[in-house]
Amino acid sequence: MMRRLLAAACMAALASGAAAGELPATLRVCADPDNLPYSHANGSGFENRIAQLVADDLKLPLEYEWLPDRRGFVRKTLGARLCDVIMGVPAGFERAMTTRPYYRSSYVVVDHAGGAPIASFDDPRLARMRLGVQLIGNDLAASPPGQALARHGQTDNVRGFAVPGEEPAAARIVHAIESGELDGAIVWGPQAGFFAAHSRVPLRVHAIAAPAGPGSQPFAYDIAMGVRRGDRELQAALDGVIERRQADIARILADYAVPQVAGAAR
Repeated sequence: MMRRLLAAACMAALASGAAAGELPATLRVCADPDNLPYSHANGSGFENRIAQLVADDLKLPLEYEWLPDRRGFVRKTLGARLCDVIMGVPAGFERAMTTRPYYRSSYVVVDHAGGAPIASFDDPRLARMRLGVQLIGNDLAASPPGQALARHGQTDNVRGFAVPGEEPAAARIVHAIESGELDGAIVWGPQAGFFAAHSRVPLRVHAIAAPAGPGSQPFAYDIAMGVRRGDRELQAALDGVIERRQADIARILADYAVPQVAGAAR
């Protein structure tokens, strides 16, 4: 997901190549087999549950093609016709044709409870905190909060966590807060909510607004499903499910403590 968000922001659009087709007889989904809270080969991710909901609504059997979500994931899966759907792509994602959004989330602050939550980058407490942020993409670019902290002159107190590792970067960040290595972090919401909820110590998850001004990147993103370009019948079918089952999708997301932000173009 983090890679796809970066790609949405930085990569050039790919040319359309697929022809329009009929609704498939099977809902074939490509997903990472070990990428909680999103997906897992044992079906325990929230995208697994949403994919099953979609398949049940369309009365289609659900099949997975598993591949680690690394560089070239979309090309090697959807582009290679190993599947027809990728869950959890940014709305408007250049490498696929996307459905209407089914949720919207944001980067959030994870810290220990106590005192008023930090709600802005002008809060002087941020400069005194040891903070973790995610590094996304193959060039280890800072996430939008990391870039925002840098623009506010905060670098010495910020620690970046690269995506590759034995655990997701967000999990490692939460562990660092648990152990006292960090005072807090600004993390992508779906991961922040899930790993904070499974923390060994009580942690608080709360929103922080992206700072205004030139060069500022948004913190909130609409999340959709991706299909091959030209596959308008499947896109329309998925749009219909999202519209009909939005409340059920929201309940699944709540089960995984995904912070949901109002304003998605539903």
